[in-house]
Amino acid sequence: MPKRILVGTVVSDKTDKTVTVKVERRVKHPLYGKIIRRSKKYHAHDEANEFKAGDTVRIEETRPLSKTKSWRVLDRVQASKGQAIEADLEVEAAGNA
Repeated sequence: MPKRILVGTVVSDKTDKTVTVKVERRVKHPLYGKIIRRSKKYHAHDEANEFKAGDTVRIEETRPLSKTKSWRVLDRVQASKGQAIEADLEVEAAGNA
């Protein structure tokens, strides 16, 4: 049986060797016909702790690796935009004066 492959966004990388991936799918409402978004979170194995929050990744179904983890990360589809950094306004103001 082929292994399922899903594409999602890493929402948490706080645990060791594990990332939480949110996978969104779009379905049609059975009565009203409007397209709505449904999401589910999966725990995926990340051996080298190389994936960070915000990365878009592909995950593959595997044998159970722990109580909640039965997926592993294949590769990064798109890197995150990065974290916002605070500017040091005092240094910038002193440089302009």
